[in-house]
Amino acid sequence: MQEHREVPAHRNEALPLHLRGRGAHDHPVAFLDRATEKAVPDRAAHQVHLHGQMLTKFRSAALAVTCLVLQGCYVMQAARGQLQIVNAREPIAKLIEDPQEPGDLRQRLRTVQEARAFASRELGLPNNKSYTSYADLKREYVVWNVVATPEFSVEPREWCFPVVGCVGYRGYFKEARAEEFAAKLRAEGLDAVVEGVPAYSTLGKFNDPILNTMMGYGDDELAAIMFHELSHQVIYIPDDSSFNEAFAVTVEREGLARWLAAHGRSADLKRHRERRDRQADSIRIIARHRDRLSALYASGVAPEVMRRRKAEEFAALVSDLKALDARYGVKSRLVAELESAPPNNARLASLATYYDCVPGFERVLESVQRDLPRFYEEVRALAKLTRDQRHAQLCASSPASE
Repeated sequence: MQEHREVPAHRNEALPLHLRGRGAHDHPVAFLDRATEKAVPDRAAHQVHLHGQMLTKFRSAALAVTCLVLQGCYVMQAARGQLQIVNAREPIAKLIEDPQEPGDLRQRLRTVQEARAFASRELGLPNNKSYTSYADLKREYVVWNVVATPEFSVEPREWCFPVVGCVGYRGYFKEARAEEFAAKLRAEGLDAVVEGVPAYSTLGKFNDPILNTMMGYGDDELAAIMFHELSHQVIYIPDDSSFNEAFAVTVEREGLARWLAAHGRSADLKRHRERRDRQADSIRIIARHRDRLSALYASGVAPEVMRRRKAEEFAALVSDLKALDARYGVKSRLVAELESAPPNNARLASLATYYDCVPGFERVLESVQRDLPRFYEEVRALAKLTRDQRHAQLCASSPASE
Protein backbone atom coordinates (compact mmCIF):
# COMPACT_ATOMS: atom_id res chain seq x y z
CA MET A 1 0.00 0.00 0.00
CA GLN A 2 2.85 2.35 0.70
CA GLU A 3 6.50 2.59 1.60
CA HIS A 4 6.22 0.65 4.83
CA ARG A 5 5.40 -2.42 2.73
CA GLU A 6 7.90 -1.72 -0.02
CA VAL A 7 7.79 -4.53 -2.59
CA PRO A 8 6.38 -6.10 -0.39
CA ALA A 9 7.66 -5.87 3.18
CA HIS A 10 5.02 -7.80 5.07
CA ARG A 11 2.78 -5.98 7.54
CA ASN A 12 0.66 -8.35 9.51
CA GLU A 13 -2.06 -6.44 11.29
CA ALA A 14 -4.19 -9.07 12.79
CA LEU A 15 -3.42 -11.28 15.64
CA PRO A 16 -4.81 -14.42 17.13
CA LEU A 17 -5.92 -12.74 20.24
CA HIS A 18 -8.85 -14.62 19.06
CA LEU A 19 -8.26 -17.35 19.94
CA ARG A 20 -6.46 -13.21 13.79
CA GLY A 21 -4.49 -10.69 12.65
CA ARG A 22 -2.75 -7.14 9.80
CA GLY A 23 -2.80 -9.26 12.38
CA ALA A 24 -6.10 -11.07 13.84
CA HIS A 25 -9.22 -9.82 14.74
CA ASP A 26 -11.79 -11.06 17.14
CA HIS A 27 -11.18 -11.31 20.83
CA PRO A 28 -12.58 -13.90 23.25
CA VAL A 29 -12.77 -11.59 26.25
CA ALA A 30 -14.92 -8.86 24.80
CA PHE A 31 -16.57 -8.25 28.15
CA LEU A 32 -13.39 -6.62 29.47
CA ASP A 33 -14.08 -2.99 28.62
CA ARG A 34 -12.96 0.03 30.60
CA ALA A 35 -15.22 1.38 33.30
CA THR A 36 -15.87 5.13 33.29
CA GLU A 37 -14.62 6.75 36.49
CA LYS A 38 -14.64 10.39 37.67
CA ALA A 39 -12.12 11.92 40.06
CA VAL A 40 -13.81 13.09 43.31
CA PRO A 41 -12.21 14.49 46.46
CA ASP A 42 -11.66 13.19 49.98
CA ARG A 43 -13.78 10.26 51.09
CA ALA A 44 -15.37 9.89 47.67
CA ALA A 45 -11.90 9.65 46.16
CA HIS A 46 -11.06 6.89 48.61
CA GLN A 47 -14.23 5.06 47.63
CA VAL A 48 -13.29 5.35 43.97
CA HIS A 49 -9.83 4.03 44.82
CA LEU A 50 -11.39 1.05 46.58
CA HIS A 51 -13.75 0.58 43.65
CA GLY A 52 -10.74 0.62 41.33
CA GLN A 53 -9.02 -2.05 43.44
CA MET A 54 -12.16 -4.18 43.35
CA LEU A 55 -12.46 -3.65 39.60
CA THR A 56 -8.84 -4.68 39.13
CA LYS A 57 -9.43 -7.82 41.17
CA PHE A 58 -12.58 -8.55 39.20
CA ARG A 59 -10.73 -8.13 35.93
CA SER A 60 -7.93 -10.39 37.13
CA ALA A 61 -10.43 -13.01 38.21
CA ALA A 62 -12.24 -12.72 34.89
CA LEU A 63 -8.96 -13.18 33.07
CA ALA A 64 -8.17 -16.24 35.15
CA VAL A 65 -11.58 -17.76 34.43
CA THR A 66 -11.14 -17.05 30.73
CA CYS A 67 -7.71 -18.68 30.87
CA LEU A 68 -9.16 -21.82 32.45
CA VAL A 69 -12.19 -22.01 30.16
CA LEU A 70 -10.14 -21.62 27.00
CA GLN A 71 -7.36 -23.82 28.40
CA GLY A 72 -4.34 -21.68 27.84
CA CYS A 73 -2.50 -18.87 29.47
CA TYR A 74 -1.73 -17.78 25.94
CA VAL A 75 -5.23 -16.34 26.17
CA MET A 76 -4.36 -14.72 29.50
CA GLN A 77 -1.49 -12.72 28.01
CA ALA A 78 -3.71 -11.75 25.08
CA ALA A 79 -6.45 -10.52 27.40
CA ARG A 80 -3.99 -8.56 29.51
CA GLY A 81 -2.49 -7.00 26.40
CA GLN A 82 -5.90 -5.96 25.09
CA LEU A 83 -6.84 -4.57 28.50
CA GLN A 84 -3.69 -2.41 28.46
CA ILE A 85 -4.77 -0.95 25.12
CA VAL A 86 -8.31 -0.30 26.35
CA ASN A 87 -7.04 1.48 29.45
CA ALA A 88 -4.53 3.60 27.51
CA ARG A 89 -7.11 5.15 25.16
CA GLU A 90 -7.66 8.90 25.13
CA PRO A 91 -10.15 10.72 22.89
CA ILE A 92 -8.43 12.23 19.87
CA ALA A 93 -10.64 15.33 20.03
CA LYS A 94 -9.46 15.97 23.60
CA LEU A 95 -5.78 15.55 22.69
CA ILE A 96 -6.08 17.93 19.74
CA GLU A 97 -7.47 20.65 22.01
CA ASP A 98 -4.80 20.14 24.69
CA PRO A 99 -2.00 22.73 24.27
CA GLN A 100 0.27 20.57 26.41
CA GLU A 101 0.41 17.90 23.71
CA PRO A 102 3.18 18.13 21.09
CA GLY A 103 2.15 20.15 18.06
CA ASP A 104 3.21 17.49 15.56
CA LEU A 105 1.09 14.85 17.32
CA ARG A 106 -1.94 17.14 17.35
CA GLN A 107 -1.52 17.85 13.63
CA ARG A 108 -1.25 14.18 12.78
CA LEU A 109 -4.32 13.39 14.84
CA ARG A 110 -6.24 16.03 12.87
CA THR A 111 -5.30 14.11 9.73
CA VAL A 112 -6.47 10.91 11.42
CA GLN A 113 -9.84 12.54 12.11
CA GLU A 114 -10.14 13.58 8.47
CA ALA A 115 -9.20 10.12 7.18
CA ARG A 116 -11.57 8.46 9.66
CA ALA A 117 -14.49 10.57 8.41
CA PHE A 118 -13.45 9.87 4.81
CA ALA A 119 -13.49 6.11 5.48
CA SER A 120 -17.17 6.13 6.45
CA ARG A 121 -18.33 8.87 4.08
CA GLU A 122 -16.52 7.80 0.90
CA LEU A 123 -15.62 4.13 1.40
CA GLY A 124 -18.74 2.84 3.16
CA LEU A 125 -16.72 1.62 6.14
CA PRO A 126 -18.30 1.43 9.62
CA ASN A 127 -19.15 4.74 11.29
CA ASN A 128 -18.36 3.95 14.92
CA LYS A 129 -15.86 4.92 17.60
CA SER A 130 -12.99 2.87 16.22
CA TYR A 131 -9.96 5.13 15.59
CA THR A 132 -11.48 8.09 17.40
CA SER A 133 -9.08 7.59 20.32
CA TYR A 134 -5.30 7.34 20.70
CA ALA A 135 -3.15 5.07 22.88
CA ASP A 136 0.58 5.34 23.54
CA LEU A 137 1.85 1.87 24.45
CA LYS A 138 5.48 2.98 24.91
CA ARG A 139 6.80 0.31 22.55
CA GLU A 140 7.59 -0.17 18.87
CA TYR A 141 4.93 -2.77 18.01
CA VAL A 142 1.56 -3.58 19.51
CA VAL A 143 2.15 -7.34 19.15
CA TRP A 144 4.60 -9.81 17.67
CA ASN A 145 3.20 -12.60 15.51
CA VAL A 146 4.76 -16.04 15.17
CA VAL A 147 4.29 -17.83 11.83
CA ALA A 148 5.54 -21.40 11.38
CA THR A 149 5.63 -24.08 8.69
CA PRO A 150 7.11 -27.57 8.50
CA GLU A 151 10.64 -27.64 7.13
CA PHE A 152 9.35 -29.14 3.89
CA SER A 153 6.03 -27.35 3.38
CA VAL A 154 4.84 -23.90 2.37
CA GLU A 155 1.59 -24.27 4.32
CA PRO A 156 1.55 -22.52 7.72
CA ARG A 157 0.72 -24.36 10.90
CA GLU A 158 -2.68 -23.28 12.19
CA TRP A 159 -3.99 -22.75 15.70
CA CYS A 160 -7.73 -22.92 16.36
CA PHE A 161 -9.66 -20.81 18.84
CA PRO A 162 -13.28 -19.97 19.68
CA VAL A 163 -15.15 -17.43 17.52
CA VAL A 164 -12.45 -16.74 14.94
CA GLY A 165 -11.64 -20.33 14.04
CA CYS A 166 -8.22 -21.41 12.79
CA VAL A 167 -5.48 -18.95 11.92
CA GLY A 168 -1.94 -19.35 10.67
CA TYR A 169 -0.13 -17.50 13.44
CA ARG A 170 -0.07 -16.68 17.15
CA GLY A 171 0.34 -13.18 18.54
CA TYR A 172 2.11 -12.07 21.70
CA PHE A 173 2.12 -8.71 23.45
CA LYS A 174 5.71 -9.23 24.56
CA GLU A 175 8.45 -9.83 22.02
CA ALA A 176 10.33 -12.14 24.38
CA ARG A 177 7.31 -14.43 24.66
CA ALA A 178 7.00 -14.56 20.88
CA GLU A 179 10.69 -15.40 20.52
CA GLU A 180 10.38 -18.13 23.15
CA PHE A 181 7.47 -19.71 21.32
CA ALA A 182 9.27 -19.46 17.97
CA ALA A 183 12.35 -21.10 19.49
CA LYS A 184 10.19 -23.95 20.74
CA LEU A 185 8.76 -24.46 17.27
CA ARG A 186 12.24 -24.40 15.71
CA ALA A 187 13.33 -27.03 18.21
CA GLU A 188 10.52 -29.19 16.83
CA GLY A 189 12.04 -28.83 13.36
CA LEU A 190 9.71 -26.14 12.04
CA ASP A 191 10.57 -23.01 10.11
CA ALA A 192 9.39 -20.00 12.15
CA VAL A 193 9.52 -16.21 11.98
CA VAL A 194 8.60 -13.47 14.45
CA GLU A 195 7.09 -10.35 12.88
CA GLY A 196 6.31 -7.07 14.61
CA VAL A 197 2.74 -5.88 14.10
CA PRO A 198 1.87 -2.16 14.22
CA ALA A 199 -1.94 -2.58 14.22
CA TYR A 200 -4.74 -5.12 14.38
CA SER A 201 -8.52 -5.16 14.51
CA THR A 202 -10.82 -6.53 17.18
CA LEU A 203 -13.66 -6.70 14.61
CA GLY A 204 -15.60 -4.00 16.41
CA LYS A 205 -15.64 -5.83 19.75
CA PHE A 206 -13.62 -2.93 21.15
CA ASN A 207 -13.33 0.65 19.94
CA ASP A 208 -9.88 0.21 18.45
CA PRO A 209 -7.61 3.25 18.94
CA ILE A 210 -4.90 4.74 16.81
CA LEU A 211 -1.69 3.45 18.40
CA ASN A 212 1.71 5.07 18.72
CA THR A 213 3.00 1.95 16.93
CA MET A 214 1.17 3.17 13.81
CA MET A 215 2.57 6.70 13.95
CA GLY A 216 5.95 5.84 12.44
CA TYR A 217 4.30 5.72 9.03
CA GLY A 218 3.43 8.72 6.90
CA ASP A 219 -0.06 10.22 6.90
CA ASP A 220 -1.08 8.31 3.77
CA GLU A 221 0.16 5.00 5.17
CA LEU A 222 -1.67 5.68 8.41
CA ALA A 223 -4.91 6.34 6.53
CA ALA A 224 -4.44 3.14 4.53
CA ILE A 225 -3.93 1.10 7.72
CA MET A 226 -7.24 2.45 9.06
CA PHE A 227 -9.01 1.56 5.80
CA HIS A 228 -7.56 -1.96 6.01
CA GLU A 229 -8.49 -2.56 9.63
CA LEU A 230 -11.99 -1.09 9.32
CA SER A 231 -12.70 -3.38 6.38
CA HIS A 232 -12.36 -6.35 8.72
CA GLN A 233 -15.44 -5.01 10.52
CA VAL A 234 -17.38 -5.21 7.25
CA ILE A 235 -16.64 -8.84 6.37
CA TYR A 236 -14.72 -11.45 8.30
CA ILE A 237 -14.91 -15.25 7.93
CA PRO A 238 -13.53 -17.57 10.60
CA ASP A 239 -11.01 -20.11 9.27
CA ASP A 240 -10.15 -18.15 6.11
CA SER A 241 -7.33 -15.67 6.72
CA SER A 242 -6.41 -15.55 3.02
CA PHE A 243 -9.92 -14.38 2.13
CA ASN A 244 -10.07 -11.84 4.98
CA GLU A 245 -6.67 -10.30 4.37
CA ALA A 246 -6.91 -10.12 0.58
CA PHE A 247 -10.30 -8.41 0.91
CA ALA A 248 -8.81 -5.88 3.34
CA VAL A 249 -5.79 -5.26 1.10
CA THR A 250 -8.13 -4.59 -1.83
CA VAL A 251 -10.19 -2.07 0.18
CA GLU A 252 -7.01 -0.50 1.52
CA ARG A 253 -5.59 0.04 -1.96
CA GLU A 254 -8.83 1.42 -3.38
CA GLY A 255 -9.30 3.61 -0.33
CA LEU A 256 -5.81 5.09 -0.55
CA ALA A 257 -6.23 5.80 -4.27
CA ARG A 258 -9.49 7.65 -3.56
CA TRP A 259 -7.94 9.52 -0.61
CA LEU A 260 -5.13 10.81 -2.83
CA ALA A 261 -7.49 11.68 -5.68
CA ALA A 262 -9.84 13.54 -3.32
CA HIS A 263 -6.93 15.76 -2.26
CA GLY A 264 -5.91 16.47 -5.85
CA ARG A 265 -2.57 14.72 -5.42
CA SER A 266 -2.21 13.32 -8.91
CA ALA A 267 1.57 12.81 -8.66
CA ASP A 268 1.22 10.83 -5.43
CA LEU A 269 -1.62 8.82 -6.95
CA LYS A 270 0.63 7.96 -9.90
CA ARG A 271 3.37 6.82 -7.49
CA HIS A 272 0.86 4.77 -5.51
CA ARG A 273 -0.22 2.93 -8.67
CA GLU A 274 3.39 2.35 -9.66
CA ARG A 275 4.16 0.88 -6.23
CA ARG A 276 1.09 -1.34 -6.53
CA ASP A 277 2.26 -2.61 -9.93
CA ARG A 278 5.77 -3.18 -8.59
CA GLN A 279 4.35 -5.07 -5.64
CA ALA A 280 2.27 -7.25 -7.97
CA ASP A 281 5.41 -8.15 -9.92
CA SER A 282 7.14 -9.08 -6.67
CA ILE A 283 4.24 -11.24 -5.54
CA ARG A 284 4.20 -13.05 -8.87
CA ILE A 285 7.88 -13.91 -8.45
CA ILE A 286 7.34 -15.12 -4.89
CA ALA A 287 4.32 -17.21 -5.90
CA ARG A 288 6.27 -18.83 -8.73
CA HIS A 289 9.09 -19.90 -6.41
CA ARG A 290 6.63 -20.99 -3.74
CA ASP A 291 4.95 -23.26 -6.29
CA ARG A 292 8.34 -24.73 -7.17
CA LEU A 293 9.07 -25.34 -3.51
CA SER A 294 5.69 -27.01 -3.07
CA ALA A 295 6.46 -29.35 -5.97
CA LEU A 296 9.87 -30.11 -4.48
CA TYR A 297 8.40 -30.95 -1.07
CA ALA A 298 5.89 -33.31 -2.70
CA SER A 299 8.56 -35.06 -4.78
CA GLY A 300 9.61 -37.60 -2.16
CA VAL A 301 13.36 -37.09 -2.63
CA ALA A 302 15.68 -37.76 0.29
CA PRO A 303 15.65 -35.07 3.03
CA GLU A 304 19.27 -34.08 2.46
CA VAL A 305 18.59 -33.59 -1.25
CA MET A 306 15.39 -31.68 -0.51
CA ARG A 307 17.24 -29.46 1.96
CA ARG A 308 19.92 -28.59 -0.61
CA ARG A 309 17.40 -27.89 -3.36
CA LYS A 310 15.34 -25.79 -0.96
CA ALA A 311 18.38 -23.58 -0.36
CA GLU A 312 18.96 -23.32 -4.11
CA GLU A 313 15.35 -22.28 -4.71
CA PHE A 314 15.53 -19.58 -2.06
CA ALA A 315 18.77 -18.30 -3.60
CA ALA A 316 17.04 -18.14 -6.98
CA LEU A 317 14.13 -16.26 -5.39
CA VAL A 318 16.50 -13.66 -3.94
CA SER A 319 18.24 -13.30 -7.30
CA ASP A 320 14.93 -12.71 -9.10
CA LEU A 321 13.80 -10.17 -6.51
CA LYS A 322 17.11 -8.34 -6.79
CA ALA A 323 16.67 -8.16 -10.55
CA LEU A 324 13.19 -6.72 -10.02
CA ASP A 325 14.56 -4.13 -7.59
CA ALA A 326 17.21 -3.14 -10.13
CA ARG A 327 14.57 -2.77 -12.83
CA TYR A 328 12.52 -0.39 -10.69
CA GLY A 329 15.48 1.31 -9.04
CA VAL A 330 14.49 0.41 -5.47
CA LYS A 331 15.91 -1.66 -2.62
CA SER A 332 13.26 -3.78 -0.92
CA ARG A 333 13.34 -4.82 2.70
CA LEU A 334 12.20 -8.32 1.81
CA VAL A 335 15.42 -9.04 -0.09
CA ALA A 336 17.49 -8.00 2.91
CA GLU A 337 15.39 -10.19 5.20
CA LEU A 338 15.71 -13.24 2.94
CA GLU A 339 19.45 -12.75 2.52
CA SER A 340 20.13 -12.33 6.23
CA ALA A 341 18.57 -15.62 7.37
CA PRO A 342 18.55 -19.31 6.35
CA PRO A 343 15.82 -20.44 3.92
CA ASN A 344 12.52 -20.11 5.75
CA ASN A 345 9.14 -21.22 4.37
CA ALA A 346 7.29 -19.29 7.08
CA ARG A 347 8.21 -15.93 5.59
CA LEU A 348 6.68 -16.92 2.26
CA ALA A 349 3.59 -18.34 3.95
CA SER A 350 2.80 -15.07 5.72
CA LEU A 351 3.04 -13.15 2.43
CA ALA A 352 0.72 -15.64 0.72
CA THR A 353 -1.95 -15.00 3.36
CA TYR A 354 -2.16 -11.34 2.38
CA TYR A 355 -1.73 -11.32 -1.36
CA ASP A 356 -2.61 -14.59 -3.14
CA CYS A 357 -6.31 -13.78 -3.50
CA VAL A 358 -5.99 -10.04 -4.17
CA PRO A 359 -6.21 -10.38 -8.00
CA GLY A 360 -9.53 -12.18 -7.59
CA PHE A 361 -10.94 -9.43 -5.39
CA GLU A 362 -9.69 -6.85 -7.88
CA ARG A 363 -11.65 -8.64 -10.62
CA VAL A 364 -14.81 -8.50 -8.48
CA LEU A 365 -14.26 -4.78 -7.82
CA GLU A 366 -13.85 -4.13 -11.55
CA SER A 367 -17.00 -6.13 -12.32
CA VAL A 368 -19.09 -3.64 -10.30
CA GLN A 369 -17.33 -0.58 -11.81
CA ARG A 370 -15.40 -0.05 -8.55
CA ASP A 371 -18.62 0.73 -6.67
CA LEU A 372 -17.64 -0.16 -3.09
CA PRO A 373 -21.13 -0.81 -1.62
CA ARG A 374 -21.87 -3.20 -4.51
CA PHE A 375 -18.42 -4.72 -4.04
CA TYR A 376 -19.18 -5.44 -0.39
CA GLU A 377 -22.44 -7.12 -1.38
CA GLU A 378 -20.65 -9.31 -3.92
CA VAL A 379 -18.04 -10.28 -1.33
CA ARG A 380 -20.76 -11.08 1.22
CA ALA A 381 -22.27 -13.45 -1.34
CA LEU A 382 -18.88 -15.10 -1.83
CA ALA A 383 -18.54 -15.41 1.93
CA LYS A 384 -21.60 -17.67 1.98
CA LEU A 385 -19.86 -20.24 -0.22
CA THR A 386 -17.64 -22.99 1.08
CA ARG A 387 -13.95 -22.20 1.45
CA ASP A 388 -13.12 -24.33 -1.60
CA GLN A 389 -15.77 -22.61 -3.70
CA ARG A 390 -14.59 -19.14 -2.64
CA HIS A 391 -10.97 -19.91 -3.36
CA ALA A 392 -11.80 -21.47 -6.73
CA GLN A 393 -13.37 -18.18 -7.77
CA LEU A 394 -10.92 -15.78 -6.16
CA CYS A 395 -7.59 -17.50 -5.78
CA ALA A 396 -7.37 -20.11 -8.56
CA SER A 397 -5.53 -17.68 -10.83
CA SER A 398 -2.54 -17.05 -8.62
CA PRO A 399 -0.25 -14.10 -9.16
CA ALA A 400 2.22 -16.59 -10.62
CA SER A 401 -0.02 -17.41 -13.54
CA GLU A 402 -1.17 -13.90 -14.47
